[in-house]
Amino acid sequence: MGICISIASSEIHEVPENGHENVQENAILVEESFVSNEAKRLASVYSNQGNKGLNQDAAVLCQGYGMEDIAFCGVFDGHGKNGHIVSKIVRNRLTSLILSQKNTITKIKSDKKMKNRDGEEPSNEFYKWQEACVSAFKVMDKEIKLQENLDCSSSGTTAVAVIKQGEDLVIANLGDSRAVLGTVSDEGELKAVQLTTDLKPNLPSEAERIRKFNGRVLALKEEPHIQRVWLPNENSPGLAMSRAFGDFVLKNHGIIAIPEISYRRLTSNDLFILLACDGVMDVLSNNQVTSIVWKAESEQEAARAVVEAANAAWKKKFPSSKMDDCTAVCLFLQKRQQHRVMSFET
Repeated sequence: MGICISIASSEIHEVPENGHENVQENAILVEESFVSNEAKRLASVYSNQGNKGLNQDAAVLCQGYGMEDIAFCGVFDGHGKNGHIVSKIVRNRLTSLILSQKNTITKIKSDKKMKNRDGEEPSNEFYKWQEACVSAFKVMDKEIKLQENLDCSSSGTTAVAVIKQGEDLVIANLGDSRAVLGTVSDEGELKAVQLTTDLKPNLPSEAERIRKFNGRVLALKEEPHIQRVWLPNENSPGLAMSRAFGDFVLKNHGIIAIPEISYRRLTSNDLFILLACDGVMDVLSNNQVTSIVWKAESEQEAARAVVEAANAAWKKKFPSSKMDDCTAVCLFLQKRQQHRVMSFET
């Protein structure tokens, strides 16, 4: 079941199976009754289990997130023994936590202001979402820790979430799942814009924080390209990201559940938003996923097209390796026929 909050009712409610456009257990599309039919046809979610075991990914796309013009997209990639449980807990709870926090914020401190990567000045609404996301992520991590009969000492999940309100995007990122914007360049060509930074221990600023708290950042000899986080005096757990929900054995050693928040103002050239786990992005480039989305049979098939392409890429690039779980969420910002775009070659 998926959950969403309506400001009118102020209640969390479960959406029945026939209320979903996508009824996969791991990937849920939630659509409020007041959302237009045209908007409903612009969204897709899809998840496919790899061959490492249980599918540890979870995803949600909620149209009508409190108000008609707000959408929430989220992808959560679990890891560790209980990662499949943690990712679903976060998927089912984080949406309501963020909205609840947002509704309690009445004023924003002036020193909270920031600009996005293009120097754009966010609206006042952004600062409310920013504070709400940071607070909600902290509460979410505490709730996971308090779960009875659930060991999350070395289990957890990433989280990448995008909130679209009108022409404003708020992006919250925790870990190494990714958000990508498909847009049109001045030359009329399809262009991929990465909205998040993969938060891994190979980033100098992330490694510095981890080492400050006596965590160790080292790569295994058989995986020299993957930096991992280890306890000060033990060769465990070897976490391959620098921020996550859960993973409480490392929370005193630099692993945090504080998201990186950014803002972007949409323009008429922006076409769609794609969120995907590292199972997708490890085998497909930003340009490739953007092109796949644009060439999909329909907006409602876009997420599935990306996941299926990632599955094929895994088999081709790593035929002897176990394929990772692959999950994608896609929200179109306008109908495709409104733009004639020159796509990438894939």
